[in-house]
Amino acid sequence: MTTACHAPSGKQFELHLGDQRIAVTEVGAALRRYVVDGVDVLDGYPSSEMCTGARGQSFVPWPNRIADGRYTFAGEEQQLPLTEPSAGNAIHGLTRWTPWHLLHDNHVSLRFGHVLPPQPGYPFALRCEITYRLTGSGLVVETVATNVSKKPCPYATGAHPYLQLGVEHVDELRVRVPAATWYPTDDRGIPTERRSVSGTDRDLRELRPIGDLVLDTAFTDLEQSPDGTSTVLACRPDGSSVELWMDEQYRYVELFTGDSLPQEQRRRRSLGVEPMTAAPNAFRTGDGLVTLEPGSSHRASWGLRAEVG
Repeated sequence: MTTACHAPSGKQFELHLGDQRIAVTEVGAALRRYVVDGVDVLDGYPSSEMCTGARGQSFVPWPNRIADGRYTFAGEEQQLPLTEPSAGNAIHGLTRWTPWHLLHDNHVSLRFGHVLPPQPGYPFALRCEITYRLTGSGLVVETVATNVSKKPCPYATGAHPYLQLGVEHVDELRVRVPAATWYPTDDRGIPTERRSVSGTDRDLRELRPIGDLVLDTAFTDLEQSPDGTSTVLACRPDGSSVELWMDEQYRYVELFTGDSLPQEQRRRRSLGVEPMTAAPNAFRTGDGLVTLEPGSSHRASWGLRAEVG
């Protein structure tokens, strides 16, 4: 179902399946809301407001940060706009504030498309698609990017849902992250090294309360199930839970407790979980970065499974 309006995030698109409901925006093809059995699984925002804190947005052609917005690829130095000016970084790609077009709606899935044109700092063209599909077991999100340039290009993707499960504060949630290593960062949010989580407060391999833990942290070396997926689990005190699963393309995940958000956005009200196909600053370090040849595509999927009581 499509609702025509002049919302800050453009037209609003909805899907329903049983007790599940999602809302997706025209701007950025962002997941604005996911409701299961009347419970808001995600910390979204009203259709009358602009997206804040990257809530539910997807990121192409890179997630997270690039220090100074500067990188070198194929021997050529590139300079991106500094979209996190306070820290001097380029952040979260180039497509989250642009209109995406609805390509297909079969009442079970919504597929959106956008062509990213060559531009200063990223002189490559990508044909991008994001599909949201409701199934009996939850929500599936697939991102596909095809290099329609005549030369290879660097590429990564990510997304930024905030898990809430109806709680008032993220402190109430318990979380499990199957990651063996994490990335300490400098004061600009740029990784300085990779460390084992063993013996640190970043060891979340067993389900534990978030409490007063402050996270804006990327993890990797994720344990995978036999089907190649990795899963982050969040639970509230009554036993309701949500699993964010990632396929084998997503080998990195960032957790964010919202402490650095502006006060009016209610800090620590939900847990940002950012599946990423590359590490922060990958355009400079190459950590997880993919080189897409002309005509080739990259396909990655993640999803949500919620049990609410």
